[in-house]
Amino acid sequence: QSTWGHWQRKSEKEHLAKMSRPKYFTPNEVAIHNTIDDLWVSFLGKVYNLTPLCDKYKGDVLLKPIVQAAGKDISHWFDSKTKDIRTHIDPLTGCTIPYCPNGRFVHIPPPFPNSDWANDFGRPWWKDDGYLVGILSKKTRSIKIINTLTSQEQVIEVCSEEIMSEILQRYLKYNAHAASYTWKYEGRNLDMYQNLADNSIADDDESFYELSMNDDTFLQCLHLYFDDDLTEA
Repeated sequence: QSTWGHWQRKSEKEHLAKMSRPKYFTPNEVAIHNTIDDLWVSFLGKVYNLTPLCDKYKGDVLLKPIVQAAGKDISHWFDSKTKDIRTHIDPLTGCTIPYCPNGRFVHIPPPFPNSDWANDFGRPWWKDDGYLVGILSKKTRSIKIINTLTSQEQVIEVCSEEIMSEILQRYLKYNAHAASYTWKYEGRNLDMYQNLADNSIADDDESFYELSMNDDTFLQCLHLYFDDDLTEA
């Protein structure tokens, strides 16, 4: 009964953690979605899946700047204070218009009145949270995970904001039974509901860079110890 209570409490804790936390992505994860059939961008610290937008406007010339930006960060398109498209003064008309150095794109009005422009699309795509898929990590980290049972070593890139249970989810593709291991650093059990820094695993990337120690040899190592229990797999 006590064992069941333990797993029930753990399950409830995991559920609450998932419900209250956003999904974090690395820039490399955004970058792989770089085609018109699978198009993500990031801007102002968030990640958006614009594939449905591309499907809706496929063949429209106004889609071209967005397709060219596929998989990239486009924060420079926006005013960080207003969260809207940057503007400038048109030298010909003296009017304030959206600043689109790569060309006008979907949901940007034409510079002059045009009866052919359909403005019944509702919210412009950059203000539509329906496209939002998560948060862009402000800082990524590489860590080495060592399975003490098999001696397998794996280096993975993670988001510094992610808690250990989310890092575990990233590692599952290398070890489907990862949840049946105790995760440790320097002999200490890790709190799976805290991130690396809160588990006192310092980010030494800057020091490594300054010392030209850029290979995987000096990465912080997390050690996994098998629990002899596959019920979590």
